[in-house]
Amino acid sequence: MGLRMRIHEREPIGAALRRFKKLIERSGIKGELRAHEYYEKPCDLRRRKESRRLKALKKAASMPKVV
Repeated sequence: MGLRMRIHEREPIGAALRRFKKLIERSGIKGELRAHEYYEKPCDLRRRKESRRLKALKKAASMPKVV
């Protein structure tokens, strides 16, 4: 998958770089690179996923309910 970005005429390089960073962030490439930065065993992936799920449930339970 290739990403394309046009740089407008007379656009400052800082603005173009900022747009590029946002494009990379939204496309998910940055997260994909981090996920493949090093090998993680499948059991560790499952354990981390489960701990995130439990943490989210605990956080949702501690929030006051708005009626």
